[in-house]
Amino acid sequence: METATAPTGRVVLLAGATGMVGQEILAALLADKSCQVVHSVGRRKLTLSHPKLIQHVLDFKALGQLPNADDVYIALGTTIKVAGSQSAFRAIDFEAVVALALAARAQGATRLGVVSAMGAAPAARIFYSQVKGEMEQALAAMGFKTLVIARPAMLAGDREALNQPGRLGEVIGLAVTRLLKPLIPANYRSISAQDVAHGLVQAVQLGQPGVTRLLSGALQGAGQHAVK
Repeated sequence: METATAPTGRVVLLAGATGMVGQEILAALLADKSCQVVHSVGRRKLTLSHPKLIQHVLDFKALGQLPNADDVYIALGTTIKVAGSQSAFRAIDFEAVVALALAARAQGATRLGVVSAMGAAPAARIFYSQVKGEMEQALAAMGFKTLVIARPAMLAGDREALNQPGRLGEVIGLAVTRLLKPLIPANYRSISAQDVAHGLVQAVQLGQPGVTRLLSGALQGAGQHAVK
């Protein structure tokens, strides 16, 4: 692993920096003057290079000891179609997320921001929403001083630019929501990955004690108030 000089600001750990929201979280943290070091953890190395960025390639099933960090952001997520099965989906969206949070908490992290999904609930009838709800429940029991959970509606962004497979339902849904936007409640409107990322970072840095859940309505426009 790479090493860095002793930080004078906050040290942050980020998982999922290759995804739509994760890459926006990374950009926000690298631009933030109060953030001294960003440890990016993932299964492959990023092409990005930055003086504040330290990269760690690891296996989520065998994490080992993570770097010490003040704040943690987890933006891992897939779909059952992409993962290939419900068990493979759960391995990423529940098991990997929970394992990362536990390992970071053990290293002294006190604030956690995680990307979940609208409708997340342990008792949900839809498997996707159920797993997301169970993940949120597990994180809430870990004792983080601050836990911020972003629950965005449909994400608007260019998946092809990230070498991610397109999602037909998402394309159709985004087209429909653009046409009907004035009639759709704010929490159900599509939202940019940038807004989700900046809203999450801002809320984590605010440090409100306990668990905060942010729906799309509260996240809309957050990218216009970038963290400095």
